Amino acid sequence: MTSLNLHYLGHATTRVELAGQVALTDPVLTRWIGPLTRVVPKPDVAAWSAVDIVLISHLHGDHLHLPSLNLLGKNTRIVVPQGAGRWLTNHGFTAVEEIAPGQSITTGDLTITATEAIHSGHRWGPRLTHGPQSPALGHLIEGDSARVYAAGDTDLFPGMADLGPVDVALLPVWGWGPNLGPGHLTPERAAEAAALLQARAAVPIHWGTLAVPGIHRTARMRRLLVEPPRTFAHHVRCKGLATEVLHTRPGSDVLLPTREERG
Repeated sequence: MTSLNLHYLGHATTRVELAGQVALTDPVLTRWIGPLTRVVPKPDVAAWSAVDIVLISHLHGDHLHLPSLNLLGKNTRIVVPQGAGRWLTNHGFTAVEEIAPGQSITTGDLTITATEAIHSGHRWGPRLTHGPQSPALGHLIEGDSARVYAAGDTDLFPGMADLGPVDVALLPVWGWGPNLGPGHLTPERAAEAAALLQARAAVPIHWGTLAVPGIHRTARMRRLLVEPPRTFAHHVRCKGLATEVLHTRPGSDVLLPTREERG
């Protein structure tokens, strides 16, 4: 698939190599993410080295994680939703840019366009009014005749149909707890998103990586740490979609279809 390579580091973190550039989405790279524990090994340093640009979808701590950004370095180019830049520069980051839905930026031959997302953009959650807040985003990453949609966190929205067709959609299929709140895709709704996007391939993300300590040992959570991508694939098949589901374990390279396989 042209020059595209993907490495799924876990949760919403994916290394996207395309058009000679490396983008990293919502990096969470440490053993602990706030009160959450990582239930899979930490990513190897090589998986998040030599990054040209970091894309932040929204301000929640499992997507904008300051200790992980510190690992990448204070001078790393970081793109955040409009209104969040000053908060991040106040934490010492020196190459922060803001972007709003419909706006585009470039890095080398790669173009990144911010998209709408239906999700709380408040740092501390939807019920609080104090603290930093900015609209949640997705990202359309384009270069070398390939289009990758990184959803971040979102529920379905009609505008997804305007983003396709995409070569690969990085679609959230669960979260880190036993239940999903508003502004998330279930496996079934993620399959609907794949249909709207006319996705040739989809990588289920936002699963199997983080959990509340102790709770992850319950029978329900053990199932939820492995079942969502399988359920997503089931719904894709039931809908008769041509989308190829690229079920990838956290910490693994995505096995992309070749151009011939895509037809």
